[in-house]
Amino acid sequence: MPISETWLLPDGVADVLPEQAQVIEQLRRKALDFLASRGYQLVYTPFIEYIESLSSLSESNQDLDLATFKVIDQLSGRLLGVRADMTPQVARIDAHVHQVQGVARYCYAGTVLHTKPQGFNTTRAPLQLGAELFGSDSIDADVEMIDVMLNLIKTAGMVDGIHLDLGHVGLFRSLVKLAGLNKSTERQLSDLYQRKALPELAEFTQELKYGTDFYALGRYASDLDALQTHISTEIFADEAFKHAFDVLKTTYTEIQARWPNLNIGIDVVELRSYHYHTGLMYAVYAPNRAAPLAQGGRYDGIGEHFGRARPATGFSCDLYVLSAGQHQQIEKVVAPKGTAPDLLEAIAETRNQGLSVIQLLGNDDLNSVPNATHQLVNVAGEWKVETI
Repeated sequence: MPISETWLLPDGVADVLPEQAQVIEQLRRKALDFLASRGYQLVYTPFIEYIESLSSLSESNQDLDLATFKVIDQLSGRLLGVRADMTPQVARIDAHVHQVQGVARYCYAGTVLHTKPQGFNTTRAPLQLGAELFGSDSIDADVEMIDVMLNLIKTAGMVDGIHLDLGHVGLFRSLVKLAGLNKSTERQLSDLYQRKALPELAEFTQELKYGTDFYALGRYASDLDALQTHISTEIFADEAFKHAFDVLKTTYTEIQARWPNLNIGIDVVELRSYHYHTGLMYAVYAPNRAAPLAQGGRYDGIGEHFGRARPATGFSCDLYVLSAGQHQQIEKVVAPKGTAPDLLEAIAETRNQGLSVIQLLGNDDLNSVPNATHQLVNVAGEWKVETI
């Protein structure tokens, strides 16, 4: 390889330079401190595991499996995977490593790796931060998780103009089950819903059992009152459909009460990660951003692969996405060279104040410190920090 190409990085992988790295690190610390204040315990998970552990999300794992880099372990000869999502790892901890009776709350932060960029996010190495709650199937748990997610985004300084989307896979899933649809038809419907292709949906559902209900689900996906009016009595009387509807409506009401100024939208046919989630789904968006700031939902039974199926709900975000566009000037105080006790004391005191102090070396001068903003000078026998 020519030396001119040795500094190049793979597509979807990038360095994070000091001005943005400082913002991201401060955000990470604030976010984890906030989650700790809400009772979420920090865990660290390994960057690489046996592929069986990382593939614990049953049918949903087809997408996750395609996103996972795989290598052969030179010690055991077994197949290893580089984590593409930390949720399965936290589920393993809850189910097998740290078995808590009752509700368990965990949080995490770390880099994950994807074989290809996921969605609108162009990076293949997101810095994932998230929280998971195990052991409760109540609406209160979902409401708590959404509230925690919104407060975390508020901690990041992003409140104005944000939009919360709520959905529930149970509506579509129960209707598919009642209609007895095969997997192919189910996938076609899901695609039509995702594309909001109402004319195609109207034509496609004409020959389906409960076709008018499938069409109503897409036509009135954002209006629960209108949906209730247009769904047939038989479908609305179905226990699973009614439960999903009530959960969605109650969650909307409770979040609106906690966040009266928040813009909340409903989309019952937002079926991202449809096979992964088992109930409520939620995502937060900001103006002029295609990728969600954070997203999550309910995924009951996730620990079954490890021998302990538990109700679970959680969310995650990419700190790179959450901090996009934010840069922070790094203040650098330059101190003269020397070992005089008063100078060394002044340097230590300045650092204790939270400032970065660089002491000159050898024959260096101010020009030797790029982007220096301040200097430590002796004024009438007293060391002071002055702006350059």
